[in-house]
Amino acid sequence: MFAVISRILYPNWLSIAFFTKGWGLFFSEEIYNISVFIGIVFLWHYLIAGFAVTSVLTNIAIAIGTRRYLAGGLCTSSKKLTGQTVIITGANGGIGKETARDMCRRGANVILACRDVRKAEAAKLDIQAEGGSVQVRKLDLSSLQSVRDFASGIISDNIKVHILINNAGVMMCPYMETTEGFEIQMGTNHLGHFLLTNLLLPQMKHGQPARIISLSSLAHIGGKLDLNDLNNKKSYDKIQAYCNSKIANVLFTRQLAKQLSGTNIQVFSVHPGLVYSNLGRYLMPQFVSDYLYCVMQKTTLEGAQTTIYCATDAHQHSEMYFSDCAVGWA
Repeated sequence: MFAVISRILYPNWLSIAFFTKGWGLFFSEEIYNISVFIGIVFLWHYLIAGFAVTSVLTNIAIAIGTRRYLAGGLCTSSKKLTGQTVIITGANGGIGKETARDMCRRGANVILACRDVRKAEAAKLDIQAEGGSVQVRKLDLSSLQSVRDFASGIISDNIKVHILINNAGVMMCPYMETTEGFEIQMGTNHLGHFLLTNLLLPQMKHGQPARIISLSSLAHIGGKLDLNDLNNKKSYDKIQAYCNSKIANVLFTRQLAKQLSGTNIQVFSVHPGLVYSNLGRYLMPQFVSDYLYCVMQKTTLEGAQTTIYCATDAHQHSEMYFSDCAVGWA
């Protein structure tokens, strides 16, 4: 249902390009999901509808079209990023890792900014074969001191940053607090990235084109920020807290665009879609997510497409909010 609502709000899926481009990537990603859908078609015909060839083939085509619809937009840009420095938070897995892999493929120098250095080093070994260069730096967004330390390292090494991707996040978890006592979702998803972005801005004002991409969510439409209770301590609701952190991402991007007007920096907030990743571990049992709910979700590579699009071909729009590789609605 969430994916359907998303696609209704973002009508770019009605374009011809949406259904004509990227089929090679789609089929390489969708083997499991398409197999499940086709299996359902055959079961339906075996138990109820009978095996009329035309009817079976029609329903298989509908099944594949449905998965193409749910998979969302695909970035078809061939733009190279040779020599550019890309910082990606939370890049040791999920959407972040797939984004890092793509950036490396384009020749960028990628910095994996991660809390778990061991996992990040493992991701580095997997990614660096794609080309470009990869390095790992410690960044724990739930600690503002860690954010300051990370930024200080980038500044002291005089690294010019061309693309900053605020990707890391937590979703709908039980009440926890950051090192400084902020609710963990607001602290990690927004406040940590807010500080990181502001500290790195001097490294992005170097005269060359630069981009800041913050991952938000369609869930921002449910956000209701109470500046007197950002921690939601009065009555903690993990879903509401997540929505609040996501609308904060959108509002931050809008304000940042005003501040950076006339500079070399473009800013974007991104709705990646409903993605099968570890981010949803607090929402449902793992086996349900792994074998059932996943057929309604994007793969991590599909979920990374809008981020990749905003890092390459997208142009800052008055709304600055993108979904499925096109301007969205916030």
